[in-house]
Amino acid sequence: MLAAYSGTAVRAAEKSLLDAGLGGHLMALAAYGLANAVLHRLDQAYGSRAVILVGSGNNGGDALYAGEVLARRGVAVSAVLMAERWHEPGLAALQSVGGRVFRLVEDRVEALAAAWSADVVIDGILGTGARGGLRGLAAELVAQLRGHPGVVACDLPSGLHPDTGETDGPVLDAVETVTFGAIKAGLLLPPGEAAAGEISLIDLDLDLPRPDLQRLDQLDLAEFWPRPGATDHKYSRGVLGVVAGSAQYPGAAQLAVGGALAAGVGMVRYLGPAPMPPEVVAGASAIAANRVQAWLVGPGVADDPVQEQRSYAAITSGLPVVVDAGALALLPEAVGADTVLTPHAGELAALLSRRGQRTERSDVEREPLRYTGLAVELTGATVLLKGATTVVVSPSGAVYSQAEATPWLATAGSGDTLAGMLAALLASGVQSALAAAMAASVHGQAGVLASGGGPIAASDIAGAVPRVLSELLS
Repeated sequence: MLAAYSGTAVRAAEKSLLDAGLGGHLMALAAYGLANAVLHRLDQAYGSRAVILVGSGNNGGDALYAGEVLARRGVAVSAVLMAERWHEPGLAALQSVGGRVFRLVEDRVEALAAAWSADVVIDGILGTGARGGLRGLAAELVAQLRGHPGVVACDLPSGLHPDTGETDGPVLDAVETVTFGAIKAGLLLPPGEAAAGEISLIDLDLDLPRPDLQRLDQLDLAEFWPRPGATDHKYSRGVLGVVAGSAQYPGAAQLAVGGALAAGVGMVRYLGPAPMPPEVVAGASAIAANRVQAWLVGPGVADDPVQEQRSYAAITSGLPVVVDAGALALLPEAVGADTVLTPHAGELAALLSRRGQRTERSDVEREPLRYTGLAVELTGATVLLKGATTVVVSPSGAVYSQAEATPWLATAGSGDTLAGMLAALLASGVQSALAAAMAASVHGQAGVLASGGGPIAASDIAGAVPRVLSELLS
């Protein structure tokens, strides 16, 4: 499991080492790790060129000392001083081995030309302690360097908020971010994750608290995904009630049920008008008469009064429930953490606006963690925000992010399949936030497998889920 932390937590953990006089040691470890990551990306050191964008803080110092290591290995290194101040010992170290220096205010044209001709550009402008994005000439230079294929970020891309992944002003997309001490939460959250590229961690042996964010890996999925034992039967494996579909939207119900069956639920009891596969049992019309462990409500129920009434009854049944699509507008004022909401950005904006927090889709896309957390506060539910990086926030404070999906997964009905998979896990007894993260991960992997690099239909996803799970659980 990947653990990520706020910039505040990392700086607090570093402080005890700094107070003990180990600041130089930490900077040396960071610089050496950064330099080695850069060397790994170069075909060969001798004859290669690197340009360092140097800010005023310790982040710039780390990058300058890394430049010294690179120069000693034969790389031609230049530094662009982006601010009026810089880490003087680091600059002196670079100059002592022949490093070239540009000052942005005086040598902007030469600095830009040097950066574009370099094999690697090291972004060492802003670190975790900075607030606000790049401004002035620094912002202009970075904007002109967008698209450079060899950017390596020092600790995090400049202008990316270390806690939330928000960006302010231009950000130089990196092919790799070499981060120090701990992975910063913002590197695993949208929109910042897209700018971070591959993430490499340089361990500084920090004493860190509980993570602010977690990302499940394959070992976690293999450990927590429910699998049947020798004495299990269809009831003990979980019975899921599904209220989905309508005369207008029968396909949504079929996709949701297909996701639940593919994820391994023991039985599905279905309430709705859509035709179902033979494995599905017709549910009782009255919600309370159905013996189930969890409910899924919402896909395709909009504008169908009977299905909406059933959805509300399931939401208020006291059982774990996944609330998707058309049922999101039916939420009572408060629910519990076993209720999992699965909106996309537009649906989350609408939900918040209905609760007096006027929100646009663009707001959610710009600050997804903030608005997902706000939805948790206002409803009491666990919230899964769908996107290229899926964010899950629980009332307990647990935060997950998963990013295994292919862009081809952005297709109509994909979310219905995800909702079915998540509901199957709830019916099997998996805790809500963990279930949401697990479903998002396997759903993304199934999308990659079904796609093979090309377009997919939502119905292809469920067909790939058993193959993903078979490999995972073997």
